[in-house]
Amino acid sequence: MPRETFSGERRVALTPRACEALIKLKLDVVVESSAGLDAGFPDEEYARRGVRLGSREDVFRDAAIVVQSRAVGANPDRGRDDLPLLRQGQMLIGFGEPLTALKECAELAERGVSFFAMELVPRITRAQAMDALSSMASIAGYEAVLIAAVTLPKMFPMMMTAAGTLTPAKVLVLGAGVAGLQAIATAKRLGAVVSAYDVRSAVKEQIESLGAKFVVLDMGGASAEGEGGYAKAMDEAFYQRQREQLALVIKEQDVVITTAAVPGRKAPILITAEMAEVMASGSVIVDIAAERGGNCALTRAGETVVHRGISIVGPVNLASKAPFHSSQMYATNVVNLLKLMIDKEGALKINLGDEIIRETLVTHEGKIVNAKVNQLLAGPATVAAGEGKAS
Repeated sequence: MPRETFSGERRVALTPRACEALIKLKLDVVVESSAGLDAGFPDEEYARRGVRLGSREDVFRDAAIVVQSRAVGANPDRGRDDLPLLRQGQMLIGFGEPLTALKECAELAERGVSFFAMELVPRITRAQAMDALSSMASIAGYEAVLIAAVTLPKMFPMMMTAAGTLTPAKVLVLGAGVAGLQAIATAKRLGAVVSAYDVRSAVKEQIESLGAKFVVLDMGGASAEGEGGYAKAMDEAFYQRQREQLALVIKEQDVVITTAAVPGRKAPILITAEMAEVMASGSVIVDIAAERGGNCALTRAGETVVHRGISIVGPVNLASKAPFHSSQMYATNVVNLLKLMIDKEGALKINLGDEIIRETLVTHEGKIVNAKVNQLLAGPATVAAGEGKAS
């Protein structure tokens, strides 16, 4: 495991405990010195568990498997610096934006690297323990609420004081995927009155089980539920109808948290500038989808925009704000994926007959082997209808 080089990235791909689990699988583990410091894992913790510490060159030279939080493709800052260090037959595991970083995927294939993109772990029951996107989304939902609570010039809970009763803040969460559900739960814990909307009516029970009100919009019978329970990308007419009805709901809110993202595509605009303007001065919008262009037309990734007294926050890399636990979750996902490919003798075997391995593998033996990536490379005409995920 090398140290992360993306600016502001504090997560680490393997915690000391995860390394210990790999050593029990009869693997040798080498970690770049100081790789875990930003996440709260000093070198001594790795060494105590039998990990060998070395330089970045040692890691890439000695390892058959290289694991990262942000592999090339997801690391526009310095990810390409690692390409010359990779060699034919080596395995690379990490987030790599394979549905957008097509050039980087091609370069990994040219180097003969077997690249597993953690974004592509299929959403099936057997793969839940490897679903890194869901792990990171849960952190993002939690952090988004904390950002909203700090930015809002009100407190979230109702308080009865000698100076009178303070009414609770009203929070609306748009999208009830993993991030949305965690945002709902966190806002409720802080004492807000929470409501939520999702295009998938099937999540109504989940929303209500967390103590939030499910917002019902009349979408004319259009179904927005796609394969595997994800929300699917819809046409502009659907989103226009949605925006018109949401405007009436948003007007009453102190905080809106948006979570609708479509992997490999620009996030849908759920809140126009005109919709945001109906909110009271001091209100807050936290747009988790900022890195994908944002669900609010006013969002700027990595910035807070104040528009007519309304703060629109566009946070990026939210999972990195809680690096200890996000690293813990991500490392567990990586170890569980590796368990599918390590036999009892510690030998590595890539079984393309396994759905999880086949869907997550992007490049192998000098070729791009992932069907979704190949469709994108072939051109828009061959790309199937995209599947989205409200997280």
